[in-house]
Amino acid sequence: MADLPLLLLHAFPVDARMWNPVREPLAARGRLITPDQRGLGRTPLPGTERAPSLEDAARDVVALLDKLELGKVVLGGCSMGGYVTMAVLRLAPERVGGLVLVDTRASADTPEAAGNRERVASRAETEGVAGWLAESMLPNLLSERARTEQPGVAETVRDLIDGQPASGVAWASRAMAVRPDSMDVLAAADVPALVVVGAEDSLTPPEDARAMARVLPKAELAVLPGAGHLTPLEAPEALAETILNWWR
Repeated sequence: MADLPLLLLHAFPVDARMWNPVREPLAARGRLITPDQRGLGRTPLPGTERAPSLEDAARDVVALLDKLELGKVVLGGCSMGGYVTMAVLRLAPERVGGLVLVDTRASADTPEAAGNRERVASRAETEGVAGWLAESMLPNLLSERARTEQPGVAETVRDLIDGQPASGVAWASRAMAVRPDSMDVLAAADVPALVVVGAEDSLTPPEDARAMARVLPKAELAVLPGAGHLTPLEAPEALAETILNWWR
């Protein structure tokens, strides 16, 4: 695993720039790949009549591996990126040589959560995302300490969200709402795995991380003190060190 590239998938509703604070130390260790996912950042949303599904996002990842001529990678992601990672495991487990699951969960959405995602998607399509989406999500994306004592972090997240295409936000929101439970997929993943969570993460809290670590056959768990849901932005030094110590 130590010689495999590391491919990291970003959270919702931002893009691959969320990995910038950890990019340098990770890239110094080995090959690092951080793509924008479909409809977000600089990656267009393919025209399709299919209902939104993270299976299509997983197919994008496999297609990228084919394009880069990579048979296998250490695959990971934060939040939605973790959901897509598990979708890749379901679709093409032979392409995954290790897992890095950051501030994510394996369980499916509750009906209440799925309904909220549809409301977000519908509003994004009618109003765009600037001016409301970031403000509605920041209290859950960042810890109170980050919001009050790290204004640069909050501003970065706000700018990332405000810059996302409304169509991509709507597609991703609907795709996440219908994702299946993936505990069975993790239980069958007989590869080294790292599960990381911010201690103050209210969206995918530490108990979700512990549940994934318990079911994974070869898992290490790390809880980062004081950090919320977006640990790559809130606690980049601690996250980079945690990943590097495991990757080595």
